[in-house]
Amino acid sequence: MEKDVKSRRKRERLGLSLPVQVYCRESADFEWKEMTRLVDITQFGAGLTLTHPTEQGRLILLTMNLPRQLRCYDHLEPQYKVWGVVRYSSLQSKGETHQLKYRVGVAFIGKHPPPSYITDPSKRYEVSSSPNENGVWLLTEPPTQPKSLVDFSGHPRRETRYTIQETVIIEAFDSEGNVIAAEQTITEDISRSGACVFTTLEINPGRFVRMTSLEKGISATAVVRSRRKGTDNMMRLHLEIIDCKWIIDGID
Repeated sequence: MEKDVKSRRKRERLGLSLPVQVYCRESADFEWKEMTRLVDITQFGAGLTLTHPTEQGRLILLTMNLPRQLRCYDHLEPQYKVWGVVRYSSLQSKGETHQLKYRVGVAFIGKHPPPSYITDPSKRYEVSSSPNENGVWLLTEPPTQPKSLVDFSGHPRRETRYTIQETVIIEAFDSEGNVIAAEQTITEDISRSGACVFTTLEINPGRFVRMTSLEKGISATAVVRSRRKGTDNMMRLHLEIIDCKWIIDGID
């Protein structure tokens, strides 16, 4: 019984507003850093807020002056660097892009990312059921889905796509959250959780963008799952929306 109590205490979240630098590689050619503060922390993970979007399963690197008793290694180093996998990311407030805030929960996985992350930083991971003896979580890769249940990019198909042409604006951002590229385009197909849009933008898979409908007055953060050229020789972006459900006119 005493052992169970100590175990629970070890996992209790400590409200600790420490400064923390967050590093993320969205794709092979794009990365960002953001200074923020912890909301809470344990030896196994942390909660924080970000202005950059992220998604469940992505890896990020946290650098902070963490108290020694909360570290799993590098107890004498001035800065504690630990990789974490995003367990959840939810939009806290809406407004202009630079005003968006996301509440993020991270599970610590250790001092180094897995080799597969080096070759594909947009890869998403899952964690084992409990931390290992060193106090960090072990990573697993999601199982491969049957072809009938995945979209063009090989990810699970969440909802039915409708062949509807809708005018939208796609915006891409730099590492500081400023718009660096935008275009007005139309969808080839769309669902409540994603869309395929025609594009002239050079945006690689893994990047996060904003998709906006001026007619409906709505916008959403989406991640680029794939970029491909169709048989008509036109480029397309396959987008998955991560922070809301898109409104589709005429669909119950």
